[in-house]
Amino acid sequence: MHVRGLLVAGLLGSTALIAPAGAAPIGDVFVISMENHNLTQPNPASNPQQILNNSAAPYINSLMTPGNPNAAMTSFAKNYQNSATGVHPSEPNYVWSEAGSNLGDFTDADPSAASHNIFTTPHLTGVMQQKGLSWKSYQEDTDMNFATNSVLPQSQWTVPLKSQSGTNAGYTNPYDGSHQFNYAPKHDPQVFFSDTNGPSSAANYAPLQQLQTDLTSNTVARYNWISPDQFNDAHSALTGGFTYNGTHFTGDQAAIAQGDNFLSILVPEIEASQAFQDNGLIVIWWDETEGGDSSQFTIPEIVISPDAKGDAYSNNLLYTHSSDLLTMDEIFGLDTCFGNSCSGLNDLSDLFKADTIPPLPEPASLSLFAAGCAGLFAARRRRSALRRS
Repeated sequence: MHVRGLLVAGLLGSTALIAPAGAAPIGDVFVISMENHNLTQPNPASNPQQILNNSAAPYINSLMTPGNPNAAMTSFAKNYQNSATGVHPSEPNYVWSEAGSNLGDFTDADPSAASHNIFTTPHLTGVMQQKGLSWKSYQEDTDMNFATNSVLPQSQWTVPLKSQSGTNAGYTNPYDGSHQFNYAPKHDPQVFFSDTNGPSSAANYAPLQQLQTDLTSNTVARYNWISPDQFNDAHSALTGGFTYNGTHFTGDQAAIAQGDNFLSILVPEIEASQAFQDNGLIVIWWDETEGGDSSQFTIPEIVISPDAKGDAYSNNLLYTHSSDLLTMDEIFGLDTCFGNSCSGLNDLSDLFKADTIPPLPEPASLSLFAAGCAGLFAARRRRSALRRS
């Protein structure tokens, strides 16, 4: 069995730990959050419509089609379910992406002490910054001068705690071409935690319009959370609908087309970057099921990486948002777990080449290795967290 890819040479009388040859470790991570659509559902055309085989989502479907060039580095989940029964609306699922729980939050309220939705619980990016690992939250339509269609100087960036939406003739969205903007903190998970939402964290929050500059200069963080605005994340249709690939869509199909258009532009931009080519990872993540929390309702989840199995590999393993959180814990070597991610569920390792995110042995198996070792080592797997002792 794998012990985080390490062979314990101590069984042979040595305390050395030897890393076997295998896939390169994951580099920088980019999570792109999308909204309010199922991969599959009992009635594919019910409102909102499902993503799989939807004519308004040709790019997303190309990522899930074996043999399609866009799918060369992709794997996806067929059985990704809601984080837990009744965890709705959006905000609780974004909180879950950081803490492995909605922490009792069942609202979409902007973060404030009055709303009881600012938490001190240990969470992913909080632990990352404690360990000196960089993170950044790219949020579309924040820290912008809409009148001049320009990003504010970094010295003026803030932690975006308030929703804002509207129309400005001076602003043109670089993805959908509209003059509308719509930022919602409910889609910005780090703002709900006290150690990542204070003034000292302002530099960790950047407008999405800054991302291309950071990709070009190779100054992105190790962990990058990307939230499109509520039009480009497929949450809401633009006023008047959206024309995509020569077809004019309205209503929910327009929202899906807007999200597909956004991903068809952003994903190749990230793929062209040095950060991605150095064994980077893109996770396209959707927030929640629509219409039901049973196994009949699945959420899209797509990973893109040089380390992915690729060619639209898929499986039927059960995944939830806790699977992503556990996988990030493993990728970044945090030696901790968060909420439900500690409960013995599947990580995402099967979507990747062997030994990219290797499984770890049961504690009983671990003791067989450790018995012959004079040295000390730490190992974590899906079902437990063990530290050196």
